[in-house]
Amino acid sequence: MDNKPHLLLVDGMALLFRAFYATAVSGQFMVNSKGMPTNAVQGFMRHLFYALEEMEPTHAAVCWDMGSKTFRNEMFNGYKANRAAPPIELIPQFDLVKDVVEAFDLPNHGIVGFEADDCIGTIAKAMHSEANVSILTGDRDLLQLLDENIEVRILQKGFGNYKSYSHSMFVEELGITPGQFIDVKALMGDTSDGYPGVKGIGEKTALKLIKEYGSIEGLLENIAQLTSGQRKKIEDDIDMLHLSRQLAEINCNVPIEFALNTSLRKNIPNTFINLIEDLELKSIRRHLLQSNWVERVEHA
Repeated sequence: MDNKPHLLLVDGMALLFRAFYATAVSGQFMVNSKGMPTNAVQGFMRHLFYALEEMEPTHAAVCWDMGSKTFRNEMFNGYKANRAAPPIELIPQFDLVKDVVEAFDLPNHGIVGFEADDCIGTIAKAMHSEANVSILTGDRDLLQLLDENIEVRILQKGFGNYKSYSHSMFVEELGITPGQFIDVKALMGDTSDGYPGVKGIGEKTALKLIKEYGSIEGLLENIAQLTSGQRKKIEDDIDMLHLSRQLAEINCNVPIEFALNTSLRKNIPNTFINLIEDLELKSIRRHLLQSNWVERVEHA
């Protein structure tokens, strides 16, 4: 391991939604005496604690979506239009979790008009020459960011379980580069994000075509070599293919201000302990007591 700083970038929404639905399914919203649900915030912080304990980064920051509308909605009305409104028990936790992260002395980042993915991509690409960057998410879309000194850890079931990817591991597993993964997504579409790609072309075919022709451009230059069925599907959906390619690509040039020293990990401040006591965040308190975190608490 080199002596570079190690920066952990956390996909806040991915962790928060996962934490919410893990307990909401059984109705465990963990409502405190003030009537506020806290299940998503407590689960989010447990995910964060486990990641910090395992990876031991020197620096960390959390990135968030800032509202539901982004530049992608301007490009395509259907982008994420199929998503239901968040459950009523989750809504107050969007602001609460940012307050808890801030009290924990980690920075929150987000820009109106862009997604958390875009903020993560911009910071990761800007920092990877001076720091080793780890991205924690539940979203495979972020695999396109893999690069020298950038790894992606995809959350699996439970706490502290990840599928980890480096650039070389991704290439070995899928047979394409992270950049080519954007073209695969453009062909197959993404039902959760609501863009269709090319109707009738699934992941298996998309992967095969990009492996063979290298890119969307290479595929279109050699379209005469495809089966008549594949050719017709692509020609019928050519505009949507190009649009899907734009929607699938993470924007790594968003106007975000980030300085490595602002994300330096410090001891847990007393304000954080006071906040979790005030909000009755019992599972967070329990985790702090059961782990070595309690030693990191500042005493006044």
